[in-house]
Amino acid sequence: MTFVDFIITYCPRLLSGTIVTVEQFALASALCIFLALLAGLMKLSPRASVRACATIYVEIFRGTSLLVQLYWIFFVLPLFGITLDKFTAGFVAVGLNVGAYGAELVRGGVLSVPAGQWEAAVSINMSPGKRMSRIILPQALVNMLPAWGNLLIELLKGTALVATIAVADLTFEARQINYATFMSAQSFGSALIIYYCLARFILTPFMRRLEKFMARQMGKA
Repeated sequence: MTFVDFIITYCPRLLSGTIVTVEQFALASALCIFLALLAGLMKLSPRASVRACATIYVEIFRGTSLLVQLYWIFFVLPLFGITLDKFTAGFVAVGLNVGAYGAELVRGGVLSVPAGQWEAAVSINMSPGKRMSRIILPQALVNMLPAWGNLLIELLKGTALVATIAVADLTFEARQINYATFMSAQSFGSALIIYYCLARFILTPFMRRLEKFMARQMGKA
């Protein structure tokens, strides 16, 4: 069977797996961004207890394996009465893990805003919430976006691990096709190409356009 024949035969299964991968990526990204923003800002809190909570989260999820975290969430949490279906466990584990790395990007991005901007916001009596949302975070976002593009690509690749708990994503389908046909090069080669296309031709251009848009909004184009 040629590679073209292989693609024609197994295209529906590969497409189905790709859709699940995109769903996992979208949900994990939303969770990751939320947790990164929350933990990143908590690490800048003047309260030691708040900083400690954020630090514990970041250190645990950065310092341990994503695969082990995935197994804990899916296999161990039910022992404590918390049961998640495999699809939910997949994106939750990936989102929690990558969110810990994103928290450091948020913290660094906020600290990269010039001190004069903070002082100007204080001088016009803006509340801490308005100061952060209207002055600091928009500028920090411009500084963070290039690093976030790389992090989201890592998140996309990390979703492949959800196949280990039988989530029918692209990697899972490629593995099942390989078990049935023993055509390893075609099965995993197809998956490799699809992952590359998702990262190179969809995610990367989107992040670059977002960088340019935010730069224009902030007058930095």
